[in-house]
Amino acid sequence: MNNSPIHSRRSIRKFKDTPISKELIEAIIQAGSAAPSAKNRQPWKCIVLGNQCKEEFLTNMEKGIDREEHSLASLPKSRSGLSDAKNTLRIMREAPILIVVINTNGKSPFEQLDTDERFTEICDSLSIGAFIENMLLQAEEMGLGTLWIANTCFAYDELVSYLNTQGQLIGAVALGYADEHPEKRPRKELKDIVEFRIL
Repeated sequence: MNNSPIHSRRSIRKFKDTPISKELIEAIIQAGSAAPSAKNRQPWKCIVLGNQCKEEFLTNMEKGIDREEHSLASLPKSRSGLSDAKNTLRIMREAPILIVVINTNGKSPFEQLDTDERFTEICDSLSIGAFIENMLLQAEEMGLGTLWIANTCFAYDELVSYLNTQGQLIGAVALGYADEHPEKRPRKELKDIVEFRIL
C-alpha cells in the first residue's frame, strides 16, 4: 500500500528542463476531471502555460509580490509569507509547465459574499482540491514531479488581469521531471487527527 502514488508523491522544488508532451499534460488534467464535485458542478478550468506565456505570467507574479512588499499590500497580515513566495517564483521559473487552476464559479476573494455564496465557494474549493490532488497523483504515477502552489495569492489582481479569464484564481501546479528525491515530510500520527465517536 505504501508504494502507491498517494504515499510516494512528494512536493518537488527542483525540476529538469526536459519538455513534457501535450498528451501527458492532457492525461494529467483528465485524471483531475475524474474527481468528485459538489452537485457535479465541476467548477474547474485549467490554463496550461509554457515557454513565453509562462514567463509573462511569472513576470506579473513578480510585480505583484513587489507591490505587496514595497507599496500597496492587499494581504498586509501575510507579509511574512513573501520570502516563501519569492522562492516559489524561482521554482515556477524552473518547471517547464505551469497548470493554473481557476474556479469557474468563483468570485474575487476581495468581493463580499452572502452566506449562501460562501457555502457554495467552500464546496467548490473542496471539489477543486480533489481535482488538483487527482492531477498530482496521476503525475506521480507517470513519473512526473509537481508542486501545488498557492502563493499566487500575493499577485492575485496582476495575474487575473494577465490571464483575462472569468472566475476565481485558485492557484497553480508546477509540472516537470523531478531533479531531486525529497525524503518524506513528517505527518501527524493517526491518534492526533482522529476522534472516534461510533459507540
